[in-house]
Amino acid sequence: MPLFPRRIAAVVLSALALCAGLVAPPASAVVGGSPADPPPWLAAIGTPAFLIRPSGQFCGGVLVASDKVVTAAHCVNFLRQVPSLLSAVFGRADLTKKDGETVQIKKIWVHPAFHETSFQGETVEHDDVALLTLARPVSRLPLPLIGSYGAYPPGAGARVLGWGTTSEKDLFNARLRAATVPIVSDARCASAYGHDAFDAKGMVCAGSPQADTCQFDSGGPLILQGRLAGLTSWAYGCARPGYPGVYTRLSAFTLPL
Repeated sequence: MPLFPRRIAAVVLSALALCAGLVAPPASAVVGGSPADPPPWLAAIGTPAFLIRPSGQFCGGVLVASDKVVTAAHCVNFLRQVPSLLSAVFGRADLTKKDGETVQIKKIWVHPAFHETSFQGETVEHDDVALLTLARPVSRLPLPLIGSYGAYPPGAGARVLGWGTTSEKDLFNARLRAATVPIVSDARCASAYGHDAFDAKGMVCAGSPQADTCQFDSGGPLILQGRLAGLTSWAYGCARPGYPGVYTRLSAFTLPL
């Protein structure tokens, strides 16, 4: 079992439960990445009750309409009944700062088929997509979605961004980072994780031992040809040989925009 799988460590879960009186979400930063400036559509998703992380951030999200942010279902499912506890922060490269634009969430839609299984002690997220409605529209350029005919050619370079950790042992990174990761074929991904865990209909793999997403990157973007193609979802560890990151395959889903 990995030291820090692509989910919040037990101590972090306990801290959030104590602070918020709620069950905490899992999470999953960019391994092998470089510091980046936040694009206008990128949001840090969090709550002030999450004191373990600067800005209360625990996941990422992507603006796809003036008042809609796409993220991973496992990031927000635990707050479906109290969406106002969540906020989206735009334009903040360093989570320890106070700059950027913060907008509360007024509604959370989680894919009705979202559920979890397991793989070698790691939680596997199925149909891992959610849509957040902002309390007000923002004047920011959204990122277009890949669409139902979008392709994920193996070996193609995809862009990932996140504020999370830079290795399995790093819990403290708060700077936005970005990296380019290769798309991994469905056959290779199924060989790594098995057909019970990896479902090619709603998942796609990307990453290598040189570049991957990690803790607190969940819900962040996988970008192909300038479009939002996936969301950081789960994996066995971070940048582990033979175990690429698994992303929500957004071409498979129709969102209630």
